[in-house]
Formats: sequence, structure tokens, C-alpha cells
Amino acid sequence: MNVSRTERKKPLPTYSAGVRPLLLEAGGLTLSGLLAEPPDGAPRATVVAVHGGGMRAGYFDGQVHAGLSLLTLGARLGFTVLALDRPGYGRSAAQVPAGLTLDEQSAVLSEALDAFAERHAVGAGFLLLAHSYGGKLALTTVARTPGVLALDASGIGHRYAVEPAGRQRHRRHLEWERNWGPLGLYPSGTFRAAEALVAAVPAREAAEVALWPGMFDELAPLIDIPLRLTFAEHETWWLHEEPDLADLTSRLTAAPVVRVERQAGAGHNISLGRAARSYHLRALAFFEECLCLRSAEDD
Repeated sequence: MNVSRTERKKPLPTYSAGVRPLLLEAGGLTLSGLLAEPPDGAPRATVVAVHGGGMRAGYFDGQVHAGLSLLTLGARLGFTVLALDRPGYGRSAAQVPAGLTLDEQSAVLSEALDAFAERHAVGAGFLLLAHSYGGKLALTTVARTPGVLALDASGIGHRYAVEPAGRQRHRRHLEWERNWGPLGLYPSGTFRAAEALVAAVPAREAAEVALWPGMFDELAPLIDIPLRLTFAEHETWWLHEEPDLADLTSRLTAAPVVRVERQAGAGHNISLGRAARSYHLRALAFFEECLCLRSAEDD
């Protein structure tokens, strides 16, 4: 989505009931984000939501329909949900205007988890839920940092359906369609509300886009936690036919659980569409299952 003309006139952000903004110091940066905590008692675990390229943490707190917000849903189900603006977005954009590489962002995210745990109850531990470029960051983080319990990611694969070089020739029109898909997948008011969420993609982040297939091949054998990947019905950034998925999953040799699922009635930006609640419920159900399996192993 191109909103350069409205960048200076973005609406002030609003939040769902029970969601509040927070700041977190990590890796020498001040990260902004959103937090929702269970209304009654300590959390069962903490879901850390990681947004994609050109978006912000509010992606997970959709405002145009009460059922869209991952933050409010997770809190009602007993999870703390922390949605962070990735390094180079939100408050930290002024500190690192060119952004950080995936490896550098991964180091900051790991420190952010530690910093959050020092000040908040996290329950059984951290569960990552990531979208698109945030999925790249989450996969990089869990491959190199122990302690995360499970990962659920949408809008992320291992082989592009369009060559990164081709994106530049048709950038505005192509990227809009690939990010959103059919308009009817989204509630009325979505695109106006999304103007408050859109941000420029930092240069150092954009420079690594073409490198991802090779990076995934290196990271995949190191991922040793339960992993669930969701591809939207109208996902067009990534190859996700059955042979593509077989090749993807064959590389995840250390993960004890690998699930690949499809979300009907959804475009790439699942968490802002009509299918958001369905996707979020499935992701949280996967996390619930992972927590139960972990409890059984500890007994």
C-alpha cells in the first residue's frame, strides 16, 4: 500500500479495550509495542507477535471489527500478548533509520524477551507468532536463541513466487495486490485504518530480501521447536503448491512438530482480514497443544 501522501496526516493510533502501549529497552534501542494481559490472574504463557515489512505492531490489534485483535483474544484466553514494533519501526526508527539486518534484529529481539521477563510475569515462557518479514525474524531468532517454546508464522515461505528484482519494476500495483488480495476479504474501513499502521521499509531490511531462500536453507536444520506455518488462500508472495511445501518441510529436520496449513478466505495480511479471528484461534490452539505436550514431558 502506498500512503506517502498521507504519511504526515496519519490518524492517531487507537487500541482495543485492555490493550496499552509500552516501551522496552533492548540492544541499545527503545522498542515500542502493544501489550494485553489476562484480566484475571497470571498468564499461562506469553505470545510475542512480530509484524511484517512496512507494517507496525498495531497489525495485531485490528480496529475495524471487534473480533480482529489478536491481543484481546489472547488475553481473554489466558495469554499475555506482546506485539512489538521491530527494530527500525515505531520508536526505534529514529535511532536506526536505515534499520537492521535480520541477524541484528534477532539479537535485539532476544534481549527484548529477557527485558520483558524481568518486569512481567510470562507464565510457562514465550511463544512467537509472526507474519511475513516478521516470520523471517522469528525463524532466525528461534534457530539461534534457545528458550522459545513454539512458533506460529503466516505469510512466510522459503521460495518466492516473484523474483525480488521483478518487484521493483511493478512495485506499487504489484505489492498492493500481493499484500492484500481481493478487497472483499477485508471488513469495510480496513484500508483507511491501515494507514496508521503502514511504515517505510528500512533500507538495510529491504537489501536482504533477495537473500532469504539461502538464509532459510541455513536456518532450517537449526530450528528445534514446534513450528506451524499458515498460507492464506490468496497468498501470492510465496510458492506453496504441494511440491513446494514438501521441499520446505524436508529441510526442517530438527523440529519435533511441523504443520503447514491453509487459511480459507484470506489474503497475505491475514490478521487484518475477515479470517483473522479464525487464524488467531488456530494459532492459539496450536500454542495450547504445545504447552500441554510440554507439561506432559515435564511430569
